[in-house]
Amino acid sequence: MTLKRRLPFLRWSVLRFAWAMPGFVKTGQLGDGREAAVAADVEANALAGDVDDVLATMDRFAYEKSMLVNVGDEKGALLDAAVRRADPRRALELGAYCGYSALRIARAAPAAAVYSVEFSAANADIARRIWRHAGMADRITCVVGTLGDGGATLDALAAHGFAPDNLDLLFIDHDKRAYLPDLQRILDRGWLHPGSIVVADNVRVPGAPKYRAYMRDEQGRSFDTVEHRTHVEYQTLLGDLVLESEYLG
Repeated sequence: MTLKRRLPFLRWSVLRFAWAMPGFVKTGQLGDGREAAVAADVEANALAGDVDDVLATMDRFAYEKSMLVNVGDEKGALLDAAVRRADPRRALELGAYCGYSALRIARAAPAAAVYSVEFSAANADIARRIWRHAGMADRITCVVGTLGDGGATLDALAAHGFAPDNLDLLFIDHDKRAYLPDLQRILDRGWLHPGSIVVADNVRVPGAPKYRAYMRDEQGRSFDTVEHRTHVEYQTLLGDLVLESEYLG
């Protein structure tokens, strides 16, 4: 890994990201067009129908052109392993962004129907473009909304077949403040079953302290959690945590 890849502050796109964070929280985009640009880059340069090449193209874009807030290649490998352990038939992601992690889930679980909730309609359109180019449009469904909207998005998911005990894998990678409330909303619906796997990204940076405290309190009771020490996406300077939690019922 080159010095510029390893040290994020040497990349202008990372500095631009830090400056744009307040707007990102509100819109889901960084305001400089990088989200649309990665979709265009994939369509121009990745082999159509080749999910591996699409993911590799997105990783190169994030390293060499503009940093993205995908789960990334290093943490993506942790996600892949958790997906294989869960062997899901139904998977739910909270936070599609540009569609990267949903592609990893669909690749690692070829029998799964993958659903992704994304609050930004613009991001949802970008993700769908990338999924279509990767040949995964029939495997991944994006629902535009948020679980904190009073039940409308949860009801939309129920219309897609979500029901008690049929959610095998949950990946959480959206508004860090919503990690715990949204997990509780899913638990209240009874969608998880013993053996379901919940994976949460960015638990250290930017951080989801209430979620982490909850998983520590519930260790051995309702969840069995492993904390994976890793790095913030697309660099090796800043440490991060990915939590992988098996639901015990």
